[in-house]
Amino acid sequence: MTSEPAETLAHYKQHPGRIALTPELSPQQELALLCQALFLEGYDDHIAGHISYRQPDETLLINPWELTWDELKSSDIIRIDTAGNVIEGEWNVTPANLLHRAIHAVRADANVIIHNHPRYASVWANKHEIPQIFDQTGANMNGEIKLYNEYEGALHQQEQCEIAARELGDAKWALLANHGVLVIGSDIRQAHIRAVTLEWRCRQAWMVEAIGGGTPMPEEQAEKLGGLIDEFGLPFMWEAMVRRVMRHRPQVLK
Repeated sequence: MTSEPAETLAHYKQHPGRIALTPELSPQQELALLCQALFLEGYDDHIAGHISYRQPDETLLINPWELTWDELKSSDIIRIDTAGNVIEGEWNVTPANLLHRAIHAVRADANVIIHNHPRYASVWANKHEIPQIFDQTGANMNGEIKLYNEYEGALHQQEQCEIAARELGDAKWALLANHGVLVIGSDIRQAHIRAVTLEWRCRQAWMVEAIGGGTPMPEEQAEKLGGLIDEFGLPFMWEAMVRRVMRHRPQVLK
């Protein structure tokens, strides 16, 4: 990290480079790439998990219920209206879209909502405990991780979903007790780094505990670093992960 990290990150945000680091992508391709990139990060619980991506017309792009995240192609992405009806695509939509729609409705910043059961974050969710930050990568995002117990009230009805959306408040991310995670972002790039950071932080904390414990990063240092990256983004990371997926799964763009 340079001596002027805010200036450096702001510069790269405004001047990403002379050569395009990825091809121009449609929203459907962005969502399919996000699913596949997060699969490689441990968001890989079989057919579980769903990501909604709000569009300017208030419709939502969402991955279909039947497909694993690593087999998804952009042409598989479905579109639902504000009532949850599939208006574009051949697959079915998860019933959990009800919670997504409730959060989108009350949060202007929630353009991307991720839910899955990543390996290490789910361990901490099962423990009902928020892991500490032990390294720089685990501090790539700041802000309180909300611990929410959805099993105190079912989320298959509109009223319960609206209550859950309000209780999440303005949290960027949450551990769902005995379940998994919820990550919210203003765009695909931000949602990606937040989801990756959450699972990394949880994995490192689990490993540190496994060897008998360690020394967490100073809270003020972690907060400063995470706030900086959350505001400006981590230069080039999303593009690098897109290229990784495209190298190994080029069909994702079809």
